Amino acid sequence: MCGIVAYTGYRQAYPILIKGLKRLEYRGYDSTGIALLNEQSLNVYKKKGKVSDLEDFLADINVNGTIGIGHTRWATHGEPNDVNAHPHYSFSKNLAMIHNGIIENYSSLKQELINHGHEFQSQTDSEVFIHFIEHVQEKVNCSLEEAIRLALKEIVGAYAIVIMSKDHPNTLFAARKGSPLVIGVGEKEYFLASDATPIVEYTNDVVYLDDYEIAVLSRDSLTIKTIEDESIAPYIHTLEMELESIEKGGYEHFMLKEIFEQPRSVHDSMRGRVNSATGHLLLGGLREYLNKMIHARRIIIIGCGTSWHAGLVAEYIFEEFARVPVEVEYASEFRYRNPIINEGDVVIAISQSGETADTLAAIELAKSKGAIIFGVCNVVGSSIPRATHAGAYTHAGPEIGVASTKAFTAQVVVLTMMGIILAKAKGTISETDYRKLLVELETIPEKIEKILSNHKQIEYISDLFKEARNFLFLGRGYNFPVALEGALKLKEISYIHAEGYPAAEMKHGPIALIDEEMPVVFIATKDSSYEKIVSNIQEVRARKGRVIAVVTENDKLISQMAEFIIEIPHTHEALMPLLSVIPLQLLSYYIAVMRGCNVDQPRNLAKSVTVE
Repeated sequence: MCGIVAYTGYRQAYPILIKGLKRLEYRGYDSTGIALLNEQSLNVYKKKGKVSDLEDFLADINVNGTIGIGHTRWATHGEPNDVNAHPHYSFSKNLAMIHNGIIENYSSLKQELINHGHEFQSQTDSEVFIHFIEHVQEKVNCSLEEAIRLALKEIVGAYAIVIMSKDHPNTLFAARKGSPLVIGVGEKEYFLASDATPIVEYTNDVVYLDDYEIAVLSRDSLTIKTIEDESIAPYIHTLEMELESIEKGGYEHFMLKEIFEQPRSVHDSMRGRVNSATGHLLLGGLREYLNKMIHARRIIIIGCGTSWHAGLVAEYIFEEFARVPVEVEYASEFRYRNPIINEGDVVIAISQSGETADTLAAIELAKSKGAIIFGVCNVVGSSIPRATHAGAYTHAGPEIGVASTKAFTAQVVVLTMMGIILAKAKGTISETDYRKLLVELETIPEKIEKILSNHKQIEYISDLFKEARNFLFLGRGYNFPVALEGALKLKEISYIHAEGYPAAEMKHGPIALIDEEMPVVFIATKDSSYEKIVSNIQEVRARKGRVIAVVTENDKLISQMAEFIIEIPHTHEALMPLLSVIPLQLLSYYIAVMRGCNVDQPRNLAKSVTVE
């Protein structure tokens, strides 16, 4: 969940590291640090807080050097402070290391090292890791590369590491298992990072390091070997990411930029896949396994957080149109309850980053039981696409804001297309309904644009409720998962307690919370549950709750009942979540900003959850 960046080459390393850390800060931002090698002096500088705090600290310090490593942290072992920040020295201080991941057997390793006279400065498993590598090197009397290989065989857990050594002044050593690491290939220079955002400014050529691989990078060479000492020929990919996609582009926050990018990101997720005029709908990743999907007795969807909510929307779509039973599971719980998985079951794994540790673990369990695994994720070259049998990228573009927005709508679009393709192949959808859905899909970007043009009204409503202590979000049918997502967004970035429920469940407990101070957000669009949700609004009004309703344009009935309404365009009921979620994203954003919260980097959260 932390951010890694490293450089070796002919340029000054410090500016590359600092800029890279700022671009990776969405992955962790409680402390940060760098290590630089200059004239055989290996210097580590680290600071609690943001990258800007480290930059201020180093303002008057000599930071020359053409090789270096940097890290921005999301704490696991040890509280956020200067000492627990990375990089960490080895016992002799001849080595320095940055680490993303978690080492499960660090306690026993630490005790072994203490018995050999090692002393530790921090509370982290990462410091134990680099001490252990040095201990292996001294014990076996081998090269550093060999010591890393041998040490990794004893390590239990997940890691992406980069190591510098006084004895190798132009060389970086890197390895990964279960945590991402990308190598940027330049002309007589190499870059390393947790993802491509710090690299794209300098090169479009990258190598994705795989699990159990060790890379050795100097200015003139790159070698990759497995943990079993087998050589691997590096395969160079070309990045399609554009530099402007990871900049704010004039917006105050990345989250706001990404909310307003949704007309484009939704369009991009359908580009080349949908053509209503010809009846064309294709996801290339499904083609090979579509027959197995047709004959699957059930589909299991796994995800975490916002991705889980996208899976709930997909459950409605698959069951309604493809007539196949669907179960939606928290990936974090799936593997721990001994789930019943039969050979031929289809598992759809959803993740924005493609690196979510819980989801990856659930994938491996399902594969071991003979399930067919489809991945839906956003980041090209990430771990989940490599772990699944097939799948589809969402093509939402980089999402820097920690609270997911455009990734959710892109996931819902891709899952919707999957459900419609399956329904068409099974013959469970009429040609008329099939064509109608394709036509409506193509109108969604324009309709999102229309909702966004009304952002000032949502900002006004947000100002009235910014001091609220609790919120309820209620919806029915396809809009029930949207209620959950709206509540999650609000609590993630504003720290207001919020809960989402199916509107009918309000009477079974939550109605006890409603009084004249309770804001209740209804997603009350014109659909098959409309009359029922009107009744639910009346129940809240009778108890003096403050009703904010997201309604279909020109709704005359609810506009007379709700204190505030937010209108959205009409669309097919199954596609309504793509529209109804947009006002809730804006509501959360504006409330958080008005409360003085850091919306891009909310407390205690990180974008890519690579530990369980």
